[in-house]
Amino acid sequence: MKKPEISGNTIRVPSDQAFLPNVDDFLETALREYGADESVIADIAISVSELVNNAMMHGNKASPDKMVSVTVSLARKTATVTVDDEGYGFTPDTIQDPLADENLLKEVGRGIFIVRSLMDKVDINATDKGTSVSITKAI
Repeated sequence: MKKPEISGNTIRVPSDQAFLPNVDDFLETALREYGADESVIADIAISVSELVNNAMMHGNKASPDKMVSVTVSLARKTATVTVDDEGYGFTPDTIQDPLADENLLKEVGRGIFIVRSLMDKVDINATDKGTSVSITKAI
């Protein structure tokens, strides 16, 4: 089985949820070293965990041959984290409103909503070669 690969400010992990703690440790270490408050670290960590899980399960369809990359950029009291998968992309406009009556009891479909509520900025770029989601939060 493949294992996590760390190069500078990027970690790449196989599409297996067993590697979520590796991503979390990598991310939280970088944010703490930069001096981020624990509440900001928690918001970013929740968002990145959701995005990485989506990339693994939905983007890469849990394929052991596909990787998820997480890149952390810290500058000017701002954190930007980009999560990339190797799937076939998706259309963000097709995400159903999790607050609509017909969706309130569904067990899925809240991830992007949560990320958007916790982050200052969310950019989604989906292509047939994968999806890249960049989130930004002031530190």
